[in-house]
This record gives sequence, C-alpha cells and structure tokens, in this order.
Amino acid sequence: MHVICRISFSLLFAMFCLLETSAQKSFQPKQVEFEWKGIIYRNESTLKGTLHTNGYSIAYNKGKIKSYYKTNYYHIELGHISDPREQKQNKNIPYQFSKISRSFKFGKQNSLYMIRAGKGTKTLLTDKTKRKGVAIGYNYEAGPAIAILKPYYLELVYGVERDGKFLNELKEEKLNDSNADKFLDYNFIFGGGSPGSGWKNISVVPGIQGKLGLFFSLGAFEQYATSIEVGIMGDIYTRKIPIMVETDAISAKPYFINFYATIEFGKRTN
Repeated sequence: MHVICRISFSLLFAMFCLLETSAQKSFQPKQVEFEWKGIIYRNESTLKGTLHTNGYSIAYNKGKIKSYYKTNYYHIELGHISDPREQKQNKNIPYQFSKISRSFKFGKQNSLYMIRAGKGTKTLLTDKTKRKGVAIGYNYEAGPAIAILKPYYLELVYGVERDGKFLNELKEEKLNDSNADKFLDYNFIFGGGSPGSGWKNISVVPGIQGKLGLFFSLGAFEQYATSIEVGIMGDIYTRKIPIMVETDAISAKPYFINFYATIEFGKRTN
C-alpha cells in the first residue's frame, strides 16, 4: 500500500512540474529588443552649403535609400572659384571725378562660376550607438561640370581733348588687345566695373568633376537628415581657365583641386 501511494505521489508531482513548465512557455511575455535605427525611409532630399579652399557652393541632393548603410543620390551644384592671388584693393588717384571708385582686383581677367552635376553613393561604416549618436561614413561622386567665365571689367582713365582742353574720362572695359597697356597699368585704373557688367559676354567650358569625402551623420536613420562632411574635390576642363591675366610668372590651368567642408540638412520620406 505504501508503495502504491509513493508511486501515485511521484506521478502527480511529475505532472505538476510538466504543467508548470508548459505554462511558463505559453504565458511568459517575450522580451522586446529595441533598435535605435528608426524607420527605414526610401527617399532623401537635402541642401548642402560648402566652403572650399578657393571658393564656395550651394547644392541639392536627391537620394534613393537602398539600405540602412547605402544611399545612391543625384547632385546639382552652383559654385564660385577664385584665384588665391586675387587681392581686393581701393585707391585714391588725383583724377577729378564726381564719383567714388569701386574696389577692384588688379590683374583679374574673369570671374569663374561652376555648375556641377553628378551621381554618387553614400556608405555608412558605423551605427549610431544611441538615438542621439553620430554615424560615420564615406561618399564618392562624379559627373559633368560647366565652367562659366564672366569677363572682369575695370573703369579705366582716358585722356581726351575737347574744345582745346585736355580732360580725363572713364570707360568701363574688359581686357582686350587694344587696352592691355592700360588694363595692366595701375596708374590708369580708376576702380572696378559695375556688378552687372560682363554677363552679356559670358563663355562656357565643359568638363568633369569628382568628390571623395568623409561624413559624420547626426541623423543617420531619422526623418531629418543632418551631417557634416569633409573631403577633396576636383574639376577638370577641356581648356585652360584664365582667372588672372597670364604672364611669365602666372599661367592659367585647366583643372582645380580643393579641400572642402560641407554642412548638409534635409528630410527623408517614404
């Protein structure tokens, strides 16, 4: 009798343990693992402001997000490049005119503006550790470019004879073969030309451009995109781009290499 009781008790205890284990498996809540990557978006639109070694630019990017870590984008940019030898100056000359002279850059021949377009890829190398962390990545880009050359104008002093009197008058001119002796003579320069001068005489030169950069994203996976980027950029054109007048010591070149820093901000959408 004792043996039967002991066996029955053992069976009941075993059944109780089995039911308890089954209940734990059935009703124990699953632990939730949070990922701080946010929502996956499909599209990204951003504006970029850039300062580089010899100028500045503004740009618009339209991107297609392929994954957390890769975004392909199209790029359009408008920029300005100056020559490091340019120096703005003012002068007081003994000529008597009823106007004040504008500042000018001696030896400057053209103002240079750029239109760049391209296709690129951004790749993240790290995740953000938390929602307010920073992710690091790199990007590269290449595409066509157009150099827009706007002739640089100066107000030059000419001596003229009127009614038997010798007077001085001003003429606003760009550099040409007939006025090179005055354009490059400091004594005959009154000042710079008007801001709107030269736009009717622009010329364009085709080329290609490319960039390679390292970026630090402050919103790598969120709705709003913000990043800081540094890198190197290059423009190559089909002929020399004369910003300054060429001399034995100064020669124009068909390419420009610049280091740059960019701030980017925008939005991601589905």
